[in-house]
Amino acid sequence: MDSADGQRGRDAPRRSPLDIIMSQIRRKRTASDRKPLGRFLSRTGIPEDGESEGREERAQSSGAAEDERDVSWGRVCVFLQRLGKKADSRSLSLAHCDVTATDLLELATLLQFLPQLEEMDVSWNELIGGCLHALTSHLHHVGGIRTLRLCSCRLNADDVTALGEALGCVPHLEVLDLSWNGGVGGGGLQGLLGKVYPPLREIRLVSCQLSAADATALGGVLSSLPRLSVLDVSCNPHLSQDGGGGFSDLAASLSHATSLTTLRLQACGLSTDGLDALGRRSTLGVYCQQSVFEVITGRPLCPAGGSLRYLPSMREMDLSCNKGLSGGLDHLTFHLAHLTHLESLDLHLCCLTHTDLEALIQVLPSLTALTELNVSSNKEAGASVHALVSALPLTQMKRLPLNSCSLSEESFTALALAVPFLRTVDVSWCKVVGGRVALLLDALQPSVVLELRLSSCDLSTDDLRHLAVVCRRGCMSSLLVLDLSYNGSVGDDGWSALFEAGGLGSLEDVDLSLRPSTSASCSAWLPALHRALPRLPALTRLAMQRWTMGSRERQQLCHSARKRNVLLERDPDFKDAASSCQTTNQESPEE
Repeated sequence: MDSADGQRGRDAPRRSPLDIIMSQIRRKRTASDRKPLGRFLSRTGIPEDGESEGREERAQSSGAAEDERDVSWGRVCVFLQRLGKKADSRSLSLAHCDVTATDLLELATLLQFLPQLEEMDVSWNELIGGCLHALTSHLHHVGGIRTLRLCSCRLNADDVTALGEALGCVPHLEVLDLSWNGGVGGGGLQGLLGKVYPPLREIRLVSCQLSAADATALGGVLSSLPRLSVLDVSCNPHLSQDGGGGFSDLAASLSHATSLTTLRLQACGLSTDGLDALGRRSTLGVYCQQSVFEVITGRPLCPAGGSLRYLPSMREMDLSCNKGLSGGLDHLTFHLAHLTHLESLDLHLCCLTHTDLEALIQVLPSLTALTELNVSSNKEAGASVHALVSALPLTQMKRLPLNSCSLSEESFTALALAVPFLRTVDVSWCKVVGGRVALLLDALQPSVVLELRLSSCDLSTDDLRHLAVVCRRGCMSSLLVLDLSYNGSVGDDGWSALFEAGGLGSLEDVDLSLRPSTSASCSAWLPALHRALPRLPALTRLAMQRWTMGSRERQQLCHSARKRNVLLERDPDFKDAASSCQTTNQESPEE
């Protein structure tokens, strides 16, 4: 036995004296006393017993955290995949996804796994109206969010209140879009916008049934938003009612929004009083500036101009679809001269009179940065085209639509002077164009025009042939949109010549539809269209409503459209379409 034990002792590896000393020290020291020794052992390269265990624990905890993150992200991916979307840690877009209240609740629980989220769009999901609190109560998990869009979600007053209470959790919010929610209006706007922070840059409240009280509330917060650049309250016809008091407060407060670049007031029921309000400043602003000026100089300040005078950054102004402006545009044009950086002015469908147009023409030379002017759907504008063209900075103009303006031969000739510089040419619903389109087309410069709209212009077969010649020359190589609808007087040879010409390689949208009360066969020129489709690689939409064709031709056209991923707009069954047309039996209104 002793010999065996001695043999095992001799076979065992011999330990160094340093190992023996260290093992004795470890046995004598307690766990709390080992930290200084651990530093000493780390210098010598000798691991301490507790150190290796700590490393293993940290590795295990790190692996568990990574596994948990993977599982959480997997839940986000599965949820979005179920709604037909791809996961993105910074952008969450669920627009047009038929999101239900249950989906919204699940989304809210997933926000904690999206700490880097910057954009959230849940627009056009009407089923979430009335239960927005389920989402807003979790917004604190995405405090870095910068863009929030909730358009057309049927939000009610409770939803607006819940959102207002949660806006304090997103201090970096820059874009807030609540358009097409009628429940936003009605007095709850103060509680909503009163919670936003100064970084807010865009407020969009299109068609929210805003009232005069909402206009007052909106004006009250403008002074606290120094970075606001876009304000869109279009399609709120009650905004300027109640004697115009509410809108006057909003207009006067615009003098505080010195960073404003875009102001859209389309279809807000504006009248001449509204134009006067845009020309005035708030009494408080005048008083404060007078006080400061008097303290510094000892002299009184004589205030001049209105709110527009204090908007040096204004680039776009939309006052369209306000028929109450008729006869009073001169109340505004004097102040427009201060907007030296204005690039776009929209006054379409405002029933402008000859006097209004004269006042506008007088101020146009002061708008040296103007690139877009829209006076379409104003019948009187047709007689002022020559004066407009003479007052505009033609070399930089991009858009001058004159559709539904009752153009005469003289005004049509004057328009040809501006055409070489325009990106968009729109003379739709002007009957004088038919038979004279060559004057317009010959003025086009190659690779300049992007949109050509000639709807309901009484075009002839020769007009289409001339268009084909212009295309063949390469003048339409950059054209994106071509609207030739409601021109049933064009013969088969004209349509065939157009599609055989080529030169439309960039075309994305083309409309060849006929009037609702008419129909015609396209069998004669349909082969030319089929041959042209491969030469239209960018085409995404083809409208051919009320053109008839055989069953086999229809199948072939549908197959070609699907093959090239083109949206084909046509009547599914012309007999049904014809019967429905007989019930209306009228043209679309020119306006």
